[in-house]
Order: sequence, then C-alpha cells, then structure tokens
Amino acid sequence: MYHKISADYIYPVASEPVQSGVIVTDEKGKIMEISTREKFDAVELKILNGTIVPGFINTHCHLELSHLRGKCPTGVGLIPFISHVIKNRNVAAEIISDAIATAESEMLACGIVAVGDISNTTDSFPQKQKNNLHYYTFVEYFDLFQEENSEIEFEKYNAVYEQLAETNKNKRSKVPHAPYSVSKKLFKLLSDHHAAIDSGAVTISIHNQETLPENELFQNKQGDFISFYERLNMDTKSIPHLNKSAIHYSLEFMSNNKRNLFVHNTLTTKEDIQNAKEKLKSSKLFWATCPNANLYIENRLPNYQNFIDTNADVTIGTDSLASNWQSNILEEMKTILKYQSYLDFKTVLKWATINGARALGFEDELGSIEIGKQPGLVLIENMGNGNLTNQSVAKRII
Repeated sequence: MYHKISADYIYPVASEPVQSGVIVTDEKGKIMEISTREKFDAVELKILNGTIVPGFINTHCHLELSHLRGKCPTGVGLIPFISHVIKNRNVAAEIISDAIATAESEMLACGIVAVGDISNTTDSFPQKQKNNLHYYTFVEYFDLFQEENSEIEFEKYNAVYEQLAETNKNKRSKVPHAPYSVSKKLFKLLSDHHAAIDSGAVTISIHNQETLPENELFQNKQGDFISFYERLNMDTKSIPHLNKSAIHYSLEFMSNNKRNLFVHNTLTTKEDIQNAKEKLKSSKLFWATCPNANLYIENRLPNYQNFIDTNADVTIGTDSLASNWQSNILEEMKTILKYQSYLDFKTVLKWATINGARALGFEDELGSIEIGKQPGLVLIENMGNGNLTNQSVAKRII
C-alpha cells in the first residue's frame, strides 16, 4: 500500500523546493515518487498544511546524561558546568534508563531520525538496541593528561565499546573526548587503532574549542584548565605548550582517511578551519554546532560566517539535556536563524539533514527526500515567508 502525502511545500534538500508537492512512499516510508498535486486525484492525497522536509540528523548528543535535565545552572562556563555534571551524574540505574527512553521518544516525535551519540558508559545501549532511531555511538576516551593511566583508561573504554554490537542502525567508533582531556599517549593509542581500520566509513568525533580556556591551555599553558587540574591534584607536565589554538593539538592525531567531526567550535576561526582542511586533505571534514548548548553553558555562539566563508560542511547537534532545554533540531535551527539572520532556512536545513547524514555515514538512506531512500518525513508548521518563526513546530509524519 502506497501513501500519497502533499503539503504547501516539499524541501527534498537534494533538489529545489516543490510547491504543492506530493511524496509517494511505500508502507515502510521508502520514497517511490516526488511529484505535484495536479498529477493526482485530490481524493488520493493526504493534504497537510506546512512544509515537508526529510528527517533531522542530530550529530551530537549525550543521551546518557538525559537524567540531568534542569540539574545544571546556565551561563556558568564550561569548567564549572563539567563540575556540576560530575556532581549530579551518579543516580539509580532505573532513573537513568527512564530518562533515556523519554529523551529518545521526544527526539522521535520532533522528527529526529539519527543521532551521533557520545557514550562514556553502557547506560544508553539497551535503548539503542531497540532500533527506534539510527545511532552512531562515539565511545569517548580520556585520561586527563595522566599518562601513567593512559593504557588503563584505554582498556576501560574498550570494555564499554565491546558491549555495543554493530547493526544496520547502530554504528560505533572509539574517539577522543577533547583536546583538554586526552594525552599524547592516549591519542596515539586511538590513532593507531584508527589506522588499522582500512575503511573510510569510520567517523571520529571530538569536542573542539568550546571555551576560551581551552585555547589558552595550548597557547600559553595557563588559564582555568590548569587551575582545574591543580585542584584535582593532577600533574600537568604532559600538557603541551604549542603557542597555537587547541585544534592544532587534535590535528596531530586525527586521521586523514576517515570522516572527522569537530563539535561545538564556538571559538573556531577561519584560519583554524583552513588549517584543518590542509592537514586532513583526504578526509570528509564536518563541523557540528550545538547553539542552544553553547548559550546554556557559555552564553555565546560560533561565528557562522567563518564556516560560510570557508565552504565548510556544518552539521547540527543538541548536546545533552544537562546543557539544553530540549533535544529538538528545529529549535537549534530557530536559534541559529534568530541570531544569525544573514543565514536562511535552506542553508540551515541542509546542515540539519544531508550534512549530518554524510557525517555519520547514513546518507544512502537518510538526509534527503530522494527516490529509493527512507529518510523519514517531517512536517514543519507555522512557517512564514519561507522561513522559520517563533511558532514553527516540527512533527514526524513517517
């Protein structure tokens, strides 16, 4: 049985918008035809008011922190935020699993079809194995520059990694957490692992330049991260003094024959982006932005013009419910367009769909409305003059 769905506009992403368009799908949501209303009898069609787009791709999330919704104060900066997460993270297993299930249901309802999800534990794995969403799980490694512990930490997170089996809807990789938390020794263990994988289908995710002290750490080996480590009675001798921004430390170890996904990029400059492109010449290079999380934690946004001017491939994430008010890609798009009005809906929609699908390796099925794909269909209601409004909402229809 085929479904014939029409709306005021269809944005396939891979082609131009279709006014009064019609999408024909099979019972599983596979796209069979894209057309216009005059080619159908009106009684055949399910006609909706709004704009149909492909399902959204959330390229950066921490599903296992969903129980921390509302537990961390806003605007305190990254380092105090990390302290609040550590303080409030450990609760009963059933509270964590219930929050994860609720967060996933909310993502499904607002049109998210795939998630790039960070895992430090196995807490989210039972939910992922239900195959409600496509997941790319990034098992995150860090040793806080304590090189005597690097191999121990490597094996600890290997044990987490081995607990998640790969399926058509579940991909996985071993990834470094952030420049400010991974020693050269641990980075080398990870890069050796990646080098042994021939396939370019692996995505390597890393948090990048989220806060000013992160750059200060590598530019002059001073600032709040040094104080943070000293408060924890941790040795800082293995932290390199580069006289360069933080991304240069990561670039020493990132693989140029894999997909690389830099996350947050709040302070990333045009020069940083160009340096990454030059260093990772053969990689597929992506830049995830999580605007509401940036506002929640640091009360600042990236300069998106830097990414436009360098023709960078931007994706969108929601981060965790510890650092956001919701897990809703449409709300991230609205925030970007509210504060960066030189951008338009079409551009940001590409970030939220096909760019994210490519970053996570799901582009053969997701990210655009094309014949043969099964991308999920989302209805955006209450748009105005081809753009999002404060009243715009997204609902998954397939």
